[in-house]
Amino acid sequence: MNLILLGAPGAGKGTQAEIICDKLQIPAISTGNIIRAAVKEGTEMGCKAKSYIESGALVPDAVIIGIIKERLAADDCKNGFILDGVPRTVAQAEALEQMGVRIDKVLDIEVADENIIRRMSGRRVCASCGASYHTAFKPSAKPGVCDRCGGSLIVRKDDEPATVVERLKVYHEQTEPLVEFYRQRGKLVVIQGQDGIEETNAQIMKALEAKE
Repeated sequence: MNLILLGAPGAGKGTQAEIICDKLQIPAISTGNIIRAAVKEGTEMGCKAKSYIESGALVPDAVIIGIIKERLAADDCKNGFILDGVPRTVAQAEALEQMGVRIDKVLDIEVADENIIRRMSGRRVCASCGASYHTAFKPSAKPGVCDRCGGSLIVRKDDEPATVVERLKVYHEQTEPLVEFYRQRGKLVVIQGQDGIEETNAQIMKALEAKE
C-alpha cells in the first residue's frame, strides 16, 4: 500500500509513520530525516537546504523530488511505502503524479495550532539514527538516550518556538492546499490527531482496512 501522511509540523506524522511501518512492513520515507542528514554531513544539497530549514521555509521542489525519485526506486519500496513530509506543495504532488507514482490513500492528521506549539516543547530526536521521541507521549526508556541505537536525544532547531510559529504559517499557506488536491482525487482520509498516539493509530489502521 502506497501512503502519504499530511498534517502540520508536530501533528505526529513521524511517530505514526514508524508505527504503520512496523505493522505493514513497508518503509517510512521521511525527507526531513534525509535532508537533515545531508545538512549534518555538509553535502552540496545539505548546504543548499540548511538556510531554508533554519528559517522554517520549505526546501525547493527540485531538491525534494530528486531525493524521493531515487528513494522510491529502492527494492524495499516494491510492496509499498509511506511518504512523510512530501509532497509539501501541490507542485510536488503533481510532480509525483507525472513520475507515475501511485498513491492509494492520503492520511491527513489534524491538530489545532495551539496544541502543536505545546507539543513541540517535548519533542526529541536521536542525533544518530533520527528516531523520534516525546518526553510526555513517547519517552525513551532512559532519558536522553535513544532506545534503538543508544545515541543522544536532542531538540532540533526547527522545533524551537519561534521557528514552530513560522513553520505553521508556511504550512497553512503552502501545504494545506494539498488537502483539497487529494480530496478531489478521492484519496483523502481525515484523522483527528488530538488524542494519544494509540488512539490516533487506531483511527489510521481502521481507515486503511476500510474498502474503497
